[in-house]
Amino acid sequence: MARLKDIYKKDIVPALQEKFQFKSIMQVPRVTKICINRGIGAAVADKKLVDNGVEELTVITGQKAIATIAKKSVSNFKLREGMPIGAKVTLRGEKMYEFMDRLLTVALPRVRDFKGINDKGFDGRGNYTLGVKEQIIFPEISIDKIKGISGMDITFVTNAENDEQSYELLKAFGMPFANAKKDA
Repeated sequence: MARLKDIYKKDIVPALQEKFQFKSIMQVPRVTKICINRGIGAAVADKKLVDNGVEELTVITGQKAIATIAKKSVSNFKLREGMPIGAKVTLRGEKMYEFMDRLLTVALPRVRDFKGINDKGFDGRGNYTLGVKEQIIFPEISIDKIKGISGMDITFVTNAENDEQSYELLKAFGMPFANAKKDA
Protein backbone atom coordinates (compact mmCIF):
# COMPACT_ATOMS: atom_id res chain seq x y z
CA MET A 1 0.00 0.00 0.00
CA ALA A 2 1.23 3.49 -0.81
CA ARG A 3 2.47 5.49 2.17
CA LEU A 4 0.06 8.41 1.65
CA LYS A 5 -2.91 6.06 1.23
CA ASP A 6 -2.09 4.49 4.59
CA ILE A 7 -1.76 7.94 6.20
CA TYR A 8 -5.09 8.96 4.65
CA LYS A 9 -6.94 5.97 6.10
CA LYS A 10 -5.34 6.06 9.57
CA ASP A 11 -4.88 9.78 10.29
CA ILE A 12 -6.62 12.08 7.80
CA VAL A 13 -10.06 10.43 7.71
CA PRO A 14 -10.63 10.58 11.50
CA ALA A 15 -9.25 14.14 11.72
CA LEU A 16 -11.46 15.49 8.92
CA GLN A 17 -14.49 13.56 10.19
CA GLU A 18 -14.09 15.24 13.57
CA LYS A 19 -13.37 18.71 12.13
CA PHE A 20 -16.35 18.83 9.74
CA GLN A 21 -18.70 16.69 11.88
CA PHE A 22 -19.31 14.04 9.21
CA LYS A 23 -21.68 11.28 10.32
CA SER A 24 -19.97 8.64 8.17
CA ILE A 25 -16.39 8.14 7.03
CA MET A 26 -17.76 7.90 3.47
CA GLN A 27 -18.56 11.64 3.63
CA VAL A 28 -14.91 12.51 4.25
CA PRO A 29 -13.41 14.05 1.09
CA ARG A 30 -10.72 12.18 -0.81
CA VAL A 31 -8.52 12.75 -3.83
CA THR A 32 -10.15 10.86 -6.70
CA LYS A 33 -7.58 11.53 -9.43
CA ILE A 34 -4.61 13.67 -10.40
CA CYS A 35 -4.51 15.08 -13.95
CA ILE A 36 -1.19 16.30 -15.29
CA ASN A 37 -1.38 18.45 -18.41
CA ARG A 38 1.46 19.89 -20.42
CA GLY A 39 0.99 22.32 -23.28
CA ILE A 40 3.83 22.47 -25.79
CA GLY A 41 3.41 25.65 -27.80
CA ALA A 42 6.48 25.15 -29.97
CA ALA A 43 5.04 21.84 -31.18
CA VAL A 44 3.38 23.67 -34.07
CA ALA A 45 6.81 23.97 -35.72
CA ASP A 46 8.42 20.73 -34.48
CA LYS A 47 6.34 17.56 -34.03
CA LYS A 48 9.14 15.77 -32.14
CA LEU A 49 8.62 18.10 -29.16
CA VAL A 50 5.26 16.46 -28.48
CA ASP A 51 6.87 13.01 -28.51
CA ASN A 52 9.52 14.27 -26.08
CA GLY A 53 6.81 15.78 -23.87
CA VAL A 54 4.83 12.52 -23.82
CA GLU A 55 7.99 10.56 -23.03
CA GLU A 56 8.99 12.90 -20.16
CA LEU A 57 5.47 12.83 -18.68
CA THR A 58 5.48 9.03 -18.88
CA VAL A 59 8.82 8.88 -17.03
CA ILE A 60 7.66 11.34 -14.35
CA THR A 61 4.33 9.64 -13.62
CA GLY A 62 5.10 6.00 -14.31
CA GLN A 63 2.04 5.74 -16.55
CA LYS A 64 1.79 6.14 -20.33
CA ALA A 65 0.92 9.71 -21.30
CA ILE A 66 -1.03 10.61 -24.42
CA ALA A 67 -0.67 13.49 -26.86
CA THR A 68 -3.42 16.11 -26.84
CA ILE A 69 -4.66 17.49 -30.13
CA ALA A 70 -5.99 20.93 -31.08
CA LYS A 71 -9.79 21.16 -31.15
CA LYS A 72 -9.86 24.32 -33.25
CA SER A 73 -7.76 25.92 -35.95
CA VAL A 74 -6.15 29.25 -35.03
CA SER A 75 -4.55 30.98 -38.00
CA ASN A 76 -2.54 33.48 -35.91
CA PHE A 77 -0.70 30.59 -34.23
CA LYS A 78 -0.43 28.55 -37.46
CA LEU A 79 -2.43 25.86 -35.67
CA ARG A 80 -4.66 23.39 -37.50
CA GLU A 81 -7.44 21.30 -36.03
CA GLY A 82 -6.12 17.84 -35.14
CA MET A 83 -2.48 18.86 -34.68
CA PRO A 84 -0.74 17.48 -31.56
CA ILE A 85 -0.01 20.38 -29.16
CA GLY A 86 0.58 18.85 -25.72
CA ALA A 87 0.55 15.81 -23.47
CA LYS A 88 -1.60 14.64 -20.58
CA VAL A 89 -1.95 11.79 -18.13
CA THR A 90 -4.58 10.94 -15.50
CA LEU A 91 -3.49 9.05 -12.38
CA ARG A 92 -5.81 7.09 -10.10
CA GLY A 93 -5.34 4.61 -7.26
CA GLU A 94 -1.88 3.52 -6.14
CA LYS A 95 -0.01 5.44 -8.87
CA MET A 96 -1.85 8.62 -7.86
CA TYR A 97 -0.74 8.29 -4.23
CA GLU A 98 2.83 7.41 -5.25
CA PHE A 99 3.02 10.45 -7.55
CA MET A 100 1.60 12.75 -4.86
CA ASP A 101 4.14 11.40 -2.36
CA ARG A 102 7.05 12.04 -4.77
CA LEU A 103 5.69 15.50 -5.61
CA LEU A 104 5.40 16.55 -1.96
CA THR A 105 8.56 14.96 -0.55
CA VAL A 106 11.05 15.14 -3.44
CA ALA A 107 9.99 17.44 -6.29
CA LEU A 108 8.56 20.56 -4.59
CA PRO A 109 11.51 20.93 -2.17
CA ARG A 110 13.80 21.03 -5.23
CA VAL A 111 12.15 24.20 -6.57
CA ARG A 112 14.51 27.17 -6.41
CA ASP A 113 13.57 29.78 -3.74
CA PHE A 114 10.58 27.68 -2.67
CA LYS A 115 8.36 29.44 -0.15
CA GLY A 116 5.29 27.22 -0.48
CA ILE A 117 2.53 26.90 -3.06
CA ASN A 118 -0.25 29.39 -3.70
CA ASP A 119 -3.56 28.67 -1.97
CA LYS A 120 -5.58 30.47 -4.65
CA GLY A 121 -5.64 27.56 -7.11
CA PHE A 122 -9.03 26.21 -5.97
CA ASP A 123 -11.88 26.24 -8.47
CA GLY A 124 -14.92 26.54 -6.16
CA ARG A 125 -15.82 22.86 -6.47
CA GLY A 126 -13.05 21.43 -4.31
CA ASN A 127 -10.42 20.87 -7.01
CA TYR A 128 -6.94 22.37 -6.83
CA THR A 129 -4.57 23.19 -9.70
CA LEU A 130 -0.86 23.71 -9.20
CA GLY A 131 1.46 25.07 -11.87
CA VAL A 132 5.03 23.79 -12.07
CA LYS A 133 7.43 25.93 -14.11
CA GLU A 134 10.20 23.38 -14.70
CA GLN A 135 10.00 19.64 -15.28
CA ILE A 136 13.56 19.23 -13.96
CA ILE A 137 12.34 19.34 -10.34
CA PHE A 138 11.48 15.66 -10.77
CA PRO A 139 14.52 13.45 -10.16
CA GLU A 140 13.46 11.06 -12.96
CA ILE A 141 14.29 13.72 -15.57
CA SER A 142 17.94 13.90 -16.58
CA ILE A 143 19.00 17.49 -17.27
CA ASP A 144 21.40 16.31 -19.99
CA LYS A 145 18.68 14.60 -22.05
CA ILE A 146 15.98 17.29 -22.14
CA LYS A 147 15.49 19.52 -25.17
CA GLY A 148 14.11 22.51 -23.27
CA ILE A 149 12.64 23.47 -19.93
CA SER A 150 8.87 23.61 -19.82
CA GLY A 151 6.22 23.43 -17.14
CA MET A 152 3.01 21.57 -16.47
CA ASP A 153 -0.29 21.91 -14.65
CA ILE A 154 -1.12 19.39 -11.95
CA THR A 155 -4.81 19.20 -10.95
CA PHE A 156 -5.92 17.42 -7.79
CA VAL A 157 -9.54 16.36 -8.31
CA THR A 158 -11.36 15.71 -5.04
CA ASN A 159 -14.90 14.80 -4.13
CA ALA A 160 -15.01 17.59 -1.51
CA GLU A 161 -18.16 19.71 -1.41
CA ASN A 162 -16.28 23.03 -1.22
CA ASP A 163 -12.83 24.58 -1.27
CA GLU A 164 -12.48 24.66 2.52
CA GLN A 165 -12.83 20.86 2.78
CA SER A 166 -10.44 20.37 -0.15
CA TYR A 167 -7.91 22.77 1.41
CA GLU A 168 -7.98 20.90 4.73
CA LEU A 169 -7.63 17.55 2.90
CA LEU A 170 -4.59 18.66 0.88
CA LYS A 171 -3.04 20.38 3.91
CA ALA A 172 -3.43 17.12 5.87
CA PHE A 173 -1.54 15.29 3.10
CA GLY A 174 1.34 17.73 3.65
CA MET A 175 0.75 20.19 0.81
CA PRO A 176 3.05 23.15 1.64
CA PHE A 177 0.68 26.12 1.25
CA ALA A 178 2.55 29.45 1.50
CA ASN A 179 -0.01 31.66 3.19
CA ALA A 180 -2.14 29.50 5.45
CA LYS A 181 -5.83 30.47 5.41
CA LYS A 182 -7.27 31.94 8.56
CA ASP A 183 -9.42 29.52 10.54
CA ALA A 184 -13.00 30.80 10.36
